[in-house]
Amino acid sequence: MQIRYDPEADVLILILRDLPPIDSIAEPGGMIVSYGEGGEPVSIELLNVSKSKGCSQCCQKPIAHDAK
Repeated sequence: MQIRYDPEADVLILILRDLPPIDSIAEPGGMIVSYGEGGEPVSIELLNVSKSKGCSQCCQKPIAHDAK
């Protein structure tokens, strides 16, 4: 899994699988889930994340992290 933060867009992206997204669904609360060809989730985007509770410190600088 990869975790990325774009401070200009204020978006935290969780990349679950290294597959191209085929479809996406906007969920309530500012979350977008992208799905691959087989219907499995491949990424999750959290919008306006620095304004969310608990994210004021973690989103102050760009994150490029590969979690294994």
